[in-house]
Amino acid sequence: MITFPLAKINLGLNVVNKREDGYHDLETVFYPIPIYDALEIHPMDDAFPSDVDCDLKTSNIKIEGDEQNNLVVKAYKLISSVYKVPRIHAHLFKGIPTQAGMGGGSSDCAFMIRLLNDTFNLNMDEQEMIGYAAHLGADCPFFIISKPAYAEGIGELLEPISLDLKGWHIAIVKPDIPVSTKEAFSLVNPQRPGVSCKDIVKMPVENWRKYLTNDFERSVFSLYPEIASIKDKLYSLGAVYAAMSGSGSSVFGLFKNEIDLNTHFKGMFNYTTLL
Repeated sequence: MITFPLAKINLGLNVVNKREDGYHDLETVFYPIPIYDALEIHPMDDAFPSDVDCDLKTSNIKIEGDEQNNLVVKAYKLISSVYKVPRIHAHLFKGIPTQAGMGGGSSDCAFMIRLLNDTFNLNMDEQEMIGYAAHLGADCPFFIISKPAYAEGIGELLEPISLDLKGWHIAIVKPDIPVSTKEAFSLVNPQRPGVSCKDIVKMPVENWRKYLTNDFERSVFSLYPEIASIKDKLYSLGAVYAAMSGSGSSVFGLFKNEIDLNTHFKGMFNYTTLL
């Protein structure tokens, strides 16, 4: 069977507290966007010689590190520790840029849980899958539902919200700059915003520029002014709202009209679509 993990953007991201366990409590609004990976699995023949239970191969965009440390494999190992599932072959075609703040790895992880559930009739409900996903990463639970949601905690406490950006054009630009999430967190001064992003996104999009913030931008932009310049450029091209997603390095803009990015961001990943 095959499934298509999708990407996300953060509409506002506020770091509100540093926890005793070393993690940070956040407030953010996740919004799914139509940029996809492809994940396919099928049972491994009993006679196939393999010393791993989940034989993962990746293609298209290079992923650093051992494939057995990929979140897709970790999701398989977690579910197979609870449910009886066969050894599998898995192929992950990467279309979502890595180190982009778009949740590609987390999405792959969550969609593997969903795919195992559907393929092998495990009968897990949504809340059970969210629980397993939360063990694997802060953004993973969102991708179990893959619908607009307000998130608290480390990102695992989800509240679906009514938010529809249909009719808006989104532009996404990702420079070839890896941003360390750990470093980005270390430079943020946690504080609760005056107005929650959950309330701000209920306002017209035209108001978001004034009120909606991503707390990572200050530190990331100071380290990588090239990323800040992408945001400025999107506004100069007519974006109604623009922001960095997650801890970067991708930046997105919402436009009322179609926009051509190719002449402005040569050599960078760029993508536009009508939501």
